[in-house]
Amino acid sequence: MSRPHKIIDRMMPRQQTYWDARAAINFICVGAGGGLLFVTALASPAADDLRPLLVLALALVGTGMTAVWFEIGRPLRAFNVYRNAATSWMTREAIIVLLLVVSAAAAIVFDQRAALAIAGLLGLAVAFAQGRILRAQKGIPAWRCSICVSMIVVSGLTEGAGLLSLAALYWPALLPFGILLAGLAGVRLLVWRNYLATLRRDGAPSGTLQAFAAIDRRFVWLGHALPMLLAVAGVVAGSSLLIALAGVLAAVAGGWFKYTLICRAGFTQGFALPRTPERGGGAAGAGIQPGWTRA
Repeated sequence: MSRPHKIIDRMMPRQQTYWDARAAINFICVGAGGGLLFVTALASPAADDLRPLLVLALALVGTGMTAVWFEIGRPLRAFNVYRNAATSWMTREAIIVLLLVVSAAAAIVFDQRAALAIAGLLGLAVAFAQGRILRAQKGIPAWRCSICVSMIVVSGLTEGAGLLSLAALYWPALLPFGILLAGLAGVRLLVWRNYLATLRRDGAPSGTLQAFAAIDRRFVWLGHALPMLLAVAGVVAGSSLLIALAGVLAAVAGGWFKYTLICRAGFTQGFALPRTPERGGGAAGAGIQPGWTRA
């Protein structure tokens, strides 16, 4: 390979390798668990004892935090995360999770609505913290986009609503919450389209846009259009099975998006020249940014 080609290759965006599937599991499980806590708090007045859903939510959050704990080379260093609450969203996430576990455990043991309400709000807060963690990674264009925060939050809520809808098989009183699932899926679809449009307009690494293009059609139809149709049909027909199927599709789609975001679309910034130099006294040439796509 010639020297100029080697230089260009070094300037190109590269797929990040620091966060792998374990990090994706953290975003998937913690976000879904937090979303489930929030929607369970909303649904608690309409149904009987929903504490098994709180146990499921805690299991998801615990799985996600354990996955990222195993990602650390020296797991005992994980306790250092609590040192930087003033500057680090990872620290804030860890603190929120700790409070979330305490409040959810209190709701399970003492069956207290107040504790459940606090746990639900903390579930929403942990989803927001995860979005801000990604937003802080300035070297990854797909993550630093401001709409990425909204996408992470609304996806966590949709996944939680999906799991709640699945529980309608056991708690028929949850069937009307299929409308909540359909509404959240619709909001997530709108945010997704806005997210893609923003990346294309402002520019993003070609690999990022290709990774999202690879899932776009199935994500839209199987993760949004079909669940919305099934959820509405299930509510109208009084079918818990349709509601549950809609919930599974919506929740799986959210996890699929997060895995793609972390492990497939996370390309680095790369390098760019706003102007190319010219020998002598001529005007500077046009700028270059290898590996990028702009609308």
